Amino acid sequence: MSITRRTALAAALAAPTLARAQGAGWRPDRQITMVVAFAAGGGTDLAARTIARFMEKDLGQPVVVLNRPGAGGEIGFSELARARPDGYTIGFINTPTIVTIPIERRARFKLDDFALIANIVDDPGGMWVLADSPIRDLQGLLAAARAQPGTIGYGTTGIGSDDHLAVLAIQRATRTEFLHIPFAGSSQVKQNLLSRAIPLAVMNMAEGIAEWRQGVLRPLAQMGATRWEPAAEVPTLKEMGIDVVEGSMRGMAAPAGMPAEVLERLALSVRRTVEDAEFQAIARQQNLPLRFLAPAPYRAELEALKARYEALWAQHPWRE
Repeated sequence: MSITRRTALAAALAAPTLARAQGAGWRPDRQITMVVAFAAGGGTDLAARTIARFMEKDLGQPVVVLNRPGAGGEIGFSELARARPDGYTIGFINTPTIVTIPIERRARFKLDDFALIANIVDDPGGMWVLADSPIRDLQGLLAAARAQPGTIGYGTTGIGSDDHLAVLAIQRATRTEFLHIPFAGSSQVKQNLLSRAIPLAVMNMAEGIAEWRQGVLRPLAQMGATRWEPAAEVPTLKEMGIDVVEGSMRGMAAPAGMPAEVLERLALSVRRTVEDAEFQAIARQQNLPLRFLAPAPYRAELEALKARYEALWAQHPWRE
């Protein structure tokens, strides 16, 4: 999967810092733990385990994934924030929950509790039904919701997740009402859709595309600003007159206070992984939408998202 011009520019801006890390003195001498705040088998977990294998080769030490799902990501994010900032505990963080959880409740972490290593994936949201569902398209879904307000259940990865916020925005735009059913990870959302426990799954495009190609699931819409190339035949919400853009950035972070040379070495390892031709081939197979951001531009993007969701919360709190 090719790196975009924006990605290349971000990497170029970060090059001086990352180049210094080439000669940095820090080298891990024992196992590194990678905390994933969602259940095994979901999109974040899949990306984490793939990246861990490549970082192991680059860093010369095992990188072991530790799943800590629950509370929409708060359990895992909190554990990561409280760890020692020595480079031996790193983890994946996801938008928007990394910024929305501290907005919506008294959380055990905030964005400033993390040293940002790099962003890796930017996955647009999607709306999914079973292939044999009587709901054939988005207009059919909206019509069903208007006919039976508050009865059509949709699964997400939790309150304040990109999936949840997207549906709340759709409800406001279309004057419909759905029934929110939160889960601990996208793998559970998908399992409940496949078992017909819920009629609608709202999860990222990469998390349902394999079952779509197998003829098991069907996407009703995607939520990127433009169509994601591997699902080019699926229209965006914006194209269908609903001004909603949502998705999930997935990147790597560590506890705040990490020594600069340790952060630079870890960021370099992630960059080498994303630029690795073998990794890019696997990413294409796994339908991972890559978007590398070095530490500084990554923080700038998250700070902008934080301001955006603080403004949204002031207008439309997403309590349930």
